[in-house]
Amino acid sequence: MSKIEEFLSEEEEAEVVDAIRRAEKKTSGEIRVHIEKTSNGEIWDRAMEVFHLLKMDNTKEDNGVLIYVAIDDRKFIIYGDKGINAVVPKDFWETTKDAIASEFKKGNFKQGLIDGILRAGKELRAHFPWEEGDTNELSDKIST
Repeated sequence: MSKIEEFLSEEEEAEVVDAIRRAEKKTSGEIRVHIEKTSNGEIWDRAMEVFHLLKMDNTKEDNGVLIYVAIDDRKFIIYGDKGINAVVPKDFWETTKDAIASEFKKGNFKQGLIDGILRAGKELRAHFPWEEGDTNELSDKIST
């Protein structure tokens, strides 16, 4: 059983990927979800490492958003690159984190991810609308 299947069924994974595609449809922003068993230490450090490994820091407008989940640690981080951090409301990441956590606490992992993805997508569309010639710079698949 893969790390993702311990957290999401194949069908749920497909729904999360679909949410990423929908969220990115009208924005140049990029959203990724990364799931692993444990962060093997400080979760923030691991999330930043994954952010760089996935090349999320190389987007044209510095507008990548990572949702990093460490299953066994029962922790997650939502991180936006400097381009989006410069324009979102001050409490945006905290309220998005709360929306995800609310569903996670109920065991609704798929819905928590989808809620976070769609909130991030809405904010990305407002500040980084899709323009002619924009391409999907990063994979929409969940990484492990």
